[in-house]
Amino acid sequence: MPQINVLTVREPSPVEKGRTFQEQQNFILKNLPMRRILVLGLLFLIFQVWTDLLGASQEKSSQEVEVLSPPNILLIMVDDLGYGDLSGAGAQDLRTPAIDALVKLGIWFSQFYANSPVSSPTRAALLTGRYPDLVGVPGVIRTESERSWGYLVPEISLLPELLQNTGYHTALIGKWHLGLESPNTPTERGFQFFHGFLAGMMDDYYNHYRRGVNYMRLNTRTIEPIGHATDLFTQWAIDYLNNRKDIKQPFFLLLSYNAPHTPIQPPSLVLERVKQRGDKLNEDRAKLVALIEHLDEGIGRVIKVLGDNQQEGNTVVIFVSDNGGDLRVGANCGLLRGGKRDLYEGGIRVPMAAVWPGKIRPGSSSRQLAMMMDLFPTICAIAGVKIAQDFDGVSLLGTLVGQMAPPLERELFWMRREGGRRHEGQDYYAVRRGYWKLMQNSPFERYKLFNLRDDPLEEHDLANQEPRVRASLSQALRRQIQKAGAIPWQPR
Repeated sequence: MPQINVLTVREPSPVEKGRTFQEQQNFILKNLPMRRILVLGLLFLIFQVWTDLLGASQEKSSQEVEVLSPPNILLIMVDDLGYGDLSGAGAQDLRTPAIDALVKLGIWFSQFYANSPVSSPTRAALLTGRYPDLVGVPGVIRTESERSWGYLVPEISLLPELLQNTGYHTALIGKWHLGLESPNTPTERGFQFFHGFLAGMMDDYYNHYRRGVNYMRLNTRTIEPIGHATDLFTQWAIDYLNNRKDIKQPFFLLLSYNAPHTPIQPPSLVLERVKQRGDKLNEDRAKLVALIEHLDEGIGRVIKVLGDNQQEGNTVVIFVSDNGGDLRVGANCGLLRGGKRDLYEGGIRVPMAAVWPGKIRPGSSSRQLAMMMDLFPTICAIAGVKIAQDFDGVSLLGTLVGQMAPPLERELFWMRREGGRRHEGQDYYAVRRGYWKLMQNSPFERYKLFNLRDDPLEEHDLANQEPRVRASLSQALRRQIQKAGAIPWQPR
């Protein structure tokens, strides 16, 4: 180890102990060689300059978090995009230049998590800032009551309602998936403008029906649009941005694509282009790659319009996926274990990036542990909204603007309730504290314990070797399950 030169402090003599502090300083200076006096003086000067700069830096950082003029907020949520299904994340067989550009222009969160490995609970967490089973959405909300596992509690105010009360215009374009009828429709839960579909998935990207029912709406009116769903949502978002470009009122737009959710149905021209590249993809993977690339092109068109309208300079853009990729259709979740529906990392860790010109440093990244529910207080902080209701998330605003912050010491919980024709009634749970993660990926298997620092691929179950850790996490999870058990999740 290299030696470090330090200034040693000698024990004062009995005579020196009787002097005042100022007298001791004068005595030391008189008895030091001139070279050492100069060195000490130089060190003191450097320390003073460093202290002043540090104070100025801290003052600047605190000023950066203070949002003087509420910006526009564009939140782009995609559906079932795997952690590794971006060319910027290492995928070799697809190209996502628009999403990659967002990552380069802003901050990338490498440890960002969905609140659930399926759609409805994560969306409930986003819009309430709470664990989804605490707001009545422990599982997927579906069209058939016997297969539906959630009912968003009507009493809680959602994010768009809070933003609307602060002066924002609020809009949802695309997928809703938090209710099919009153009182849980978008325009009844805070969105002033809705152009999209109510259900969780479409049976066809071109006819937009689900099990014979048309859930496409313009506000409350049923519509029959023509075209591929991704193209429709892209164009509707562009129309919205164009309509708002001369209006000073800030907007919150949730652009919620259903791609690349099943059915994997890309436009034929995009699929043919992918096949012609010669990447030797099987048919399933080629279709998924084409659907993702088509999605990326749509996002690129939306971002371009922000620039054309001179809106991008005062717009926060957040990009995120609602859960992990679907391995059954060839999704790539990187090196992570599992995928959609799993509580392994591949099912819950998702791509997330944020751009804010002049506030977020381009090309930055964070390893802070964060969840979808954290976007609720983060967006409220950006917009200057004071939250007067309970929430479980924490604001990421300081991290976004580059402030140094201590690691968050908190327990994180995940759950999924499922059942239907192919399943018995099932609950899945996981809890994480620090690097420790306790999880049960099926109610018919015992809980497993992983140390994600030493075992990021979740290959080595340590439940038997670490009984105290397992017991402590089990106790925390039990408290959370009991707390959520008091919340109704079916229509009343």
